Amino acid sequence: MSIEQHRQTAPASVRCFVLTISDTRTEADDVSGDAIAALLTGGGHVVHGRSVVKDDPAAVAGAVRAHASDAQVVITTGGTGITSRDSTFEAIAGLLDKRLDGFGELFRALSYAEIGSAAMLTRACAGTMGRTAVFSLPGSENAVRLAMTKLILPEIGHVVRELER
Repeated sequence: MSIEQHRQTAPASVRCFVLTISDTRTEADDVSGDAIAALLTGGGHVVHGRSVVKDDPAAVAGAVRAHASDAQVVITTGGTGITSRDSTFEAIAGLLDKRLDGFGELFRALSYAEIGSAAMLTRACAGTMGRTAVFSLPGSENAVRLAMTKLILPEIGHVVRELER
């Protein structure tokens, strides 16, 4: 079956959960989470829920675990950098059954075209937890929009289709 056939048989709408990881953001000023939710709903997908958690590995892992059973896709934003407080990569990498290394590689390549060598500072990643896809994005609204429009939205149905097989 060709990639186009895969896409044609993929669900047009998937159930998503958006998790913002930040020590400073709240639901009132979560512009990156707002952007993810708006892009998902604009693409015909369902935002099943949203939450903001502190950048703490146990809190992040617990939130992802809690919502992975209710969502086909969990998208996180924040905590993917290299500061001492950035622990999202470690928290999420430990939960993944399978990693989608190509996501991080492609995201950094696209970011490089926009921001240059600073793109190497992100540890954006993706993978699977059972039949749930997990995408971990930086906290920047521009980075979120880039990942969503160029990578996630074009393939979200296809990813879910593959995980349901």
